Parts: sequence; C-alpha cells; structure tokens
Amino acid sequence: MSHPVPHVGPLAINMNQPGSFVHWSIFDVSVANLVLIAVMVAIFGAALLIPFPRGDGEELAAGAGDPADGDAEAASPARSAVPASPARSAVPAVPAADDGTADLWTARLRRAALRTLPPGKLLPDSQPAYVASWIYVFGVGALAALGVAIVSGFGLALGGPDWWHYNPLGHFFNSLHLWSVELFMALLVIHLWGKFWMAAWRGRRTLTWITGVVAFAVSVIECFTGYVAQQNFDSQWISTSGKDAFNSVGVGAFFNVMNFGQMLMWHIVLVPIVLIAIVGAHVLLVRMHGVSHPIDAHAAEVKGRGRLRRRAIAAADAAPWRGPNRRYDILKEGTIASVIVLALTLGLAVVLSSPDVPPVTIATWARLAPADFLATAATELNGTSETATYGPPYDSQTANVQRLLFSPAKITGVTQPVNAAQDFVIGPLAQLAPTDPAIAAPLAAYRSAPAAQQLKWADAYATAVTKVTFTGGRPVVPAAADGPVPALLASELSLARSGALDTDLLAQQPFYGTNFTKPLLFIEDGNYFVNKATAMGLSGSQWGVMNETGSYPGQPWLWLYTLWYQVPGWTNSVNIDMIAIYMTGLATLLLLLIPFIPGLRDIPRLIPVHRLIWRSWYRRAQRSGPGQPGGPGPGQPPGSGASQPGAAGHQAGHART
Repeated sequence: MSHPVPHVGPLAINMNQPGSFVHWSIFDVSVANLVLIAVMVAIFGAALLIPFPRGDGEELAAGAGDPADGDAEAASPARSAVPASPARSAVPAVPAADDGTADLWTARLRRAALRTLPPGKLLPDSQPAYVASWIYVFGVGALAALGVAIVSGFGLALGGPDWWHYNPLGHFFNSLHLWSVELFMALLVIHLWGKFWMAAWRGRRTLTWITGVVAFAVSVIECFTGYVAQQNFDSQWISTSGKDAFNSVGVGAFFNVMNFGQMLMWHIVLVPIVLIAIVGAHVLLVRMHGVSHPIDAHAAEVKGRGRLRRRAIAAADAAPWRGPNRRYDILKEGTIASVIVLALTLGLAVVLSSPDVPPVTIATWARLAPADFLATAATELNGTSETATYGPPYDSQTANVQRLLFSPAKITGVTQPVNAAQDFVIGPLAQLAPTDPAIAAPLAAYRSAPAAQQLKWADAYATAVTKVTFTGGRPVVPAAADGPVPALLASELSLARSGALDTDLLAQQPFYGTNFTKPLLFIEDGNYFVNKATAMGLSGSQWGVMNETGSYPGQPWLWLYTLWYQVPGWTNSVNIDMIAIYMTGLATLLLLLIPFIPGLRDIPRLIPVHRLIWRSWYRRAQRSGPGQPGGPGPGQPPGSGASQPGAAGHQAGHART
C-alpha cells in the first residue's frame, strides 16, 4: 500500500505540511477548512450585494417569449411587443388526414412530452426580468463543475485506480478531480442557500426543491466514496472512523467502507448514475415550472384572508409569469460557466496540487513502532483488542454494539466474520510454520495447549510486553509465565516488518484482493495509527472527518455530521455514532420537507434576504406603483410603464413582506 508522492512541478505549493487549527468553544477546525467556508460565505454575500449586469434595452414586453408557453419566436426583440397568447402552442397539431399513428403509444408519449416541455421551455431564449441576481448563476456553475469532475474522473480511470500515486500526469488528473469536486460542492451548497432564501418551493415547485436536496445528499455520498477509495492515509482514517457510524445502524453489514473495491465501484458506477439521473430530473423540473416568482409578487392581486388567500397566492406563484422578460442565452451562459470553472480548477490543480500522504501499512507500523505492534498483537491473542470485542458485523461480542431503543447491528448480525487471534496472529504464522522451524515448534506448543492455558500465556505476555526493549532490532520481553507466546510474537514482528503480513491478510481474499478490512482493523487496534491521525488534526474531537491531511480544505460539507460529536453531553456517549447518524438523518429530512413544515417554510419571508436577491425588481415595484413593476400593458411597447391588467397595489403588497 506504500507509494511515493509524485513530483508535481515547480509551481505547486507544498500543502502537505502539517495544517494549522483554530479552537473556539466546541470548535477545533483546520484553518484550511475555515478558509474554504469563509470563501463560500463571501461568494454568497457578494452575489447578494454586487449589482447584476443588465441592459435595460434587453428587456422584452410582458409575456413576450414567456418560457411557460413555449413560444420561442415571441422572445425576439424584432417581433411585436404584444404578449403571446396562451393559446399558442409549440406542440404540432395532428394532421387532418390521420395516417393511423395518432393512437400509438410512441405518438402519445411524444405529444405529452411536447405539451409538458416544449422547446421554448427546454432551451429558452428569454426569462423573467426579475432574474437579475448573481444568485442565479450558481446552479449552472455547479453543473459546469460536475462536468469537469466527470471528465477528470475519466482521465483517472484511464490509468487505473492507483496510477495517480506514482505518475505525475495521474497526480495532475487527481488534482484536477479534487478541485473540481471541491468547487462543485461549494457551488452546490451556495445554490442551496440561495434557493432556501428565495423559498424556491413556492408555486407548486415542491418536487423541484426535493430533487435538489436529494441531489445534494447523493453528491455527499459520491464524494465520500471517492475519498475512502483513494488508498492514502486520509482515506484509511475516514474509512476506519466512518465504519463505526455505519456499523452502529446496521448499514456496515452491506456498505463496507474499508472495502476499497466496493467503494470504488460505488464511486465510479452506481452513485454517478443515480446522481446524474436526479440532477437531470431537477433541471427538467426547473425548465417545466420556471424559476420561482419574487416573494409576495402577487400579494396585492389576491383578496380575502386565511387559507383561501394563501391558496390563491400559491396558484398565482404557480402560474406562468406575465410580467416583463429579458433576453437569455442559456447555451452562452453554460459555456462561459464551463470555461471559468475549468480555468479555476486548472489553476488550483497546478498551483496547489492535491494531498497524498502515504497510507500506514502493517510493515511501516512494525518498523516505526515495534513496541506498539507487539502490544497490539498481544491484545489480539488474548481477545481484549477493539476488534476482538467489537461485535457485529465482525463477531458476536458486544463492546461496540450501540443501542437507542433497539440495536440495528444485532439485527443484521455477523456478515464479515473476523477472528482476531486466528486472522491476525495464528493464521499468518501457520502459513510460515512449514518452512520455518523457529515458528513451527512454539506454534505447535501453543495450539496443543487448552484454551484456558493459551489465555493465561497471552495475558502474562500482554502485561510483560509493556516493558519491552529491543536489542539489535529483536524484542526483549521481561520474563513471565507466557509460555511460547514471546517466540510467536517475535516471529510475528519479523513477518510484519518484511511486509508479508500485509500480503497475507489481503491474500485471504480471492481474486482482486481489494478488501482492506482485516489489515485496517488490525492497524486501528494500535496506538500508532490514531496518534498519527491526531497529529494531523483528523480525530473526532478535531472535526476530523471533514478535515484533510496537510493544509488542504477537506470536506466542509460534512460539518452537519461531525457537529454532533462536539455537543457536550453527547461527546462521550457510548451511542454517539448512532446519535450522529440519526441527528444527521433528521436534519436532512427536515431540509427535504421544509415546503410542508409551517414555521420552517416561513423563515425566508420573515428574514428578508430575498429583498437583496430581487432588490432591482422591488425597487421598480416602488417606482412604478400599482401593477407589474415597470411592465408594459397589452399592446404597448417595452418601457411604456403601463401596468398589467388586474395587477394593482404591488407596493402595498411588498410592504407586508
């Protein structure tokens, strides 16, 4: 598993040095992570405050080129400013002389698709005039970053799963992939912020909001599987830490984060298919229903009180926009976004490269911390290590079984059986015994003894080994009633130092051998691994799952999950992993169901961030008085200032926002 860090060129800044951390209250976060979050907040704030460039001459008549009616020609400034008739349709009529195909399933599906999503909606060339804020660009920016991530992922796949560890070109592709993913997640989160403050679920756009939140959740899974499939130190630590959370709720029995092959397949095949499908559905829903109208845009038009008034406002929000529009080149916007995103990711990949701290192997552990290795092997032998007492899905013990009302881990049971003493010590030595008499004799003596005697020997050695010294690299353990155990574990140490133990634990698997569960469990049982992670700021008390090795930003989008490990009272709970999973799931569910929850769905109305997003539209509403803000009436040219019929008292309506 060891590999050198490739040379990435003279322009790259070395960010693999130990990172800096800030502590405040329950927060102990890397500076790099805070910088990334601060940049995201600054970008969101700038998008709210910086005026959006828009030429007044580009504005079209009210209703002209309305994406809702699919009439692309009406968007042309050269055409009459008379609003398009709702009766006009982009759906071709069935010929008078029916050729007998009208009732075919294919023909019916085609007509239904054209009615639901005519070309004018799918590729619009105009959009409502209130779409004049930088907040609107983050959605297409996220799509552009996703495209770069997919293409760079193809580049990584060309060389195989590990070539980027030792090949400079592969490392560059990995850097490009890393920064495109960081940019994608940052833009996706900012896009989600913007849509929340717009209350974008209004106007029967609930499914649009839900698919957006689901797309974010699936993106987190996609990024997580990518991180744990890297086969470097960060992926080792994230997988060994994350397995406790998944195991606590029974998911680890089927979703093994320490199985590199499984995570790689999820990352490059299964999750991308689901993600692209959901993102595609989300984009189509946006095109079908259009962007949400400004909050309270129709409040003055609706009379009455209570539920009836709310229903009438909702119906108006769902209706096609009949106010002024502006020209909009969706393909040009997508192209510009893609060029900017590609330039940013290329620059970051060249200048900052990507982290790749080599993984810990049993061989490096045995060479650098032999005393810790021997002490850990002794706990495997006497059944007191974390793995030996873990419980499902590895064995029938109960030390790590968590319970809140019930225990999902017990329901799923043992699905990845691990016998710590046999798998980590006795089994590997037995493989070598036929060719090494120094191992064969003590191993035979140990195996022939009763189980009670074996345990006494192992316990005695576990106590004595705390005072081990080394002479010429060989362990010298104080005399104790430990029988053949010192000879066995001295041979185990030699086996580990040679790298044969790493190979043996992987060789127990057929064919590919990409499941690192057993070697990682063994390594995790020692202190060397956790001490190395703590020194890099990766432990749970350091918000470690969202940090990265060196000074790289890591995964700030996992803050909601890591938050629960910092809450006083829960930090030291034996059920903290279950609590973190359940609370994260509950918070995600609340985010998903915001459109249905009174109080939560009203926050954007009560805290008027939306007035910054649509400030130009609201200003025009105040200047133009009653009617659609600045919108021309039927049959009048753009800029005439005439109001739309039936749209009175907007200023009063906005005052109630």
